[in-house]
Parts: sequence; structure tokens; C-alpha cells
Amino acid sequence: MPEYAENEIIEGCKNNNPFFQEHLYKKNYSLFLKICARYARDMQDAEQLLQDGFLKIFKHIPDFAFKGSFEGWMKRVMINNCLDYLKSKQFNDAKKLCLEEDLGENNLFSNQNNGLSNMGLRELIRLIQTLPPMSKTVFNLFIFDGYSHKEIAQILEISVGTSQWHVNNARKSLQEKILKTEGKELKIHNEKIL
Repeated sequence: MPEYAENEIIEGCKNNNPFFQEHLYKKNYSLFLKICARYARDMQDAEQLLQDGFLKIFKHIPDFAFKGSFEGWMKRVMINNCLDYLKSKQFNDAKKLCLEEDLGENNLFSNQNNGLSNMGLRELIRLIQTLPPMSKTVFNLFIFDGYSHKEIAQILEISVGTSQWHVNNARKSLQEKILKTEGKELKIHNEKIL
């Protein structure tokens, strides 16, 4: 695929040129699918979020003011699309179940846990997808997308303490799942040796 200047791609998309829209889509497909997969229940939902996100990017590309990076702007549109989806389908029920505990921030994974370094990205995303919707969303916003607890609280209309609780809840759950995965792999490895 030939490379085009970013300004040329943006202008082509502003003019609804299908060639440049397809180019932008293919160029960013993998990056944005990974983002969507972290918020979705499964890959089918992730694909739908990706499609919807790109439609919003193409619709709002005339609003891009060339302040900051274009990729950063697109990423923000994609994340907001994922958040809109979660709010409309799953969030209201999940918010009612939130605990208002204020836990401190810990490391994502303890030093004892070497499973993360041995785990592939797909497996980690699969484990993240199994988290409860609210914990998964807060975890993704905080860990991967760099939002502060204060920003998350404002976006999701929850307290800062609830945001912190969800990150810690997700960490604990992921630690347990990784340890279980390590245990299964160790058991299989030992059975092969015997």
C-alpha cells in the first residue's frame, strides 16, 4: 500500500473520497481493533465497535483542527465510541452495583506473578474481556488509555473512590485468572514430562 502524507489523507477523507477512507481504515485497523477489543465482550462486538468508530471518525473529520496528533484525535473518538456503547447497553445496571470503597493504587501485577510476561496479548485481552463491564471499562481507561481517576469519575459519573475500587477489583481478578492459567500450563507441562 503506497504511503500518503497525513494531510493528504485527512483532506481526502474530508471530501468523502472512498480511496482515502479505505487507506485510513486499513492503516489503523489493528491499533483500533485492539482498543475496541479491550472494551467489548467478544471480538464480534469489537468489530462492530470498530466499524461504528470509523464511521464517527469519517463523519467528524472536518472537526479535526490540526491541534495535537491526528492519531490521538482518532483514538479519542474510538474510545468515546466504546464508552457510548457501554453506557447505552450495559452501564446503567453495572453502575447500580458499584461499591463506594476507596482503595489505594497497587501495581498492576505483583512481582511474584511471572505469568504476564509469558502471556500473549490476545490471551491478556481475552482475560480482560471476562471482567465485569464497569471494572473492565475503568481498568481500560486507567491502565491503557491514561485517564486519571478524577477524569474517569467525571466521564462515567461515578466517584473517584469507585474508580479506584474498579481498577483494584480488575487487577485482583486478572491476577487470579493469570495464576489459574499458569497453573493449567504447569500441569500440562508436567503431564507431558511424565
